Amino acid sequence: MTHPAPSSSSHGGADTLRGIMLAFAAFAAFSCSDASVKLIRDGLPPYECAFFGSLCALVVFPFLLGGRDRLVDVFTTQNRTLWMVRFIAYPLGIIGSVTAFSHLSMAEAFTLIFLQPSFVTLMSIVFLKERIGWPRWLAIGLGFIGVLIVLRPGLRPLSIGHLGAVVAGMAGAISVVTFRASGAHEKQISLFGAGILGGVTICGLVSLPSFALPDAHQLALLASYGLLAALANVLLMHSALHASAGAIAPTQYSQMIWALAIGHLVFGDSADMVTLTGIGLIICSGLITLVREQEKHVPGPPPIAVSRGHAASMLVIEDHEEPA
Repeated sequence: MTHPAPSSSSHGGADTLRGIMLAFAAFAAFSCSDASVKLIRDGLPPYECAFFGSLCALVVFPFLLGGRDRLVDVFTTQNRTLWMVRFIAYPLGIIGSVTAFSHLSMAEAFTLIFLQPSFVTLMSIVFLKERIGWPRWLAIGLGFIGVLIVLRPGLRPLSIGHLGAVVAGMAGAISVVTFRASGAHEKQISLFGAGILGGVTICGLVSLPSFALPDAHQLALLASYGLLAALANVLLMHSALHASAGAIAPTQYSQMIWALAIGHLVFGDSADMVTLTGIGLIICSGLITLVREQEKHVPGPPPIAVSRGHAASMLVIEDHEEPA
């Protein structure tokens, strides 16, 4: 068994609503997870926070097992190169996202991470030889225009947080592209477990030279960060049992509402109309990409956040037909 049964398109209305509500709850949990790591800020290095987040992500492993799967199957793969790419991309994504949320407002961090669908499209053209039409080119253009509006290069300083957000989006996109290249032939525990193992291993090794033992307050925030993200992934997988991925996918953009609300209430952040305009363009870009990929039956992994924990992961449909 490589994947759970795809969600049926004939879900009843109540069942679909249940799945959508579970997805909204998942993305609320992701947003609270990101707020937890932001509260640590400069208290711990990003790679150490990423290490603890990866440790907590191990909680998800039992939910990734198929009927006859074993935990050791996390190392089983039909393409070791793609397995290693996932092993490396996950820790890069989690370190990038922690860096972004530590240095930027939550809304601005999400704005850049939400470029992931555009990165996926561009990488799919280069590596998977996908052909795309003008709507998806339009989506890419809108996304990058939105980023320019938000960043306003030359008018405001850029920081390492902006770089971290872009790295997080690109790392998540790399994961999605590897799923598209091998997802139909791999077990879930191998698809997603490779990245989590990479996070524990790589972030752990990088943390060793300057490892600082977290105090009680930091440990509580790290537990909140990691366990809320794990809970969110479980909720997201359960939501796929009730609703199609096409119905679930748009709910990920509810994170922007949470980002604006939490940023204002907890961190005192504010967003002007220019920034909100850029955010709107980037969200439109992502939604156009999602709609077009569902129409073209672009294959992808089961719904789960693939960049770690942060929910900028692009949900894609479970239908494994060849793209039109």
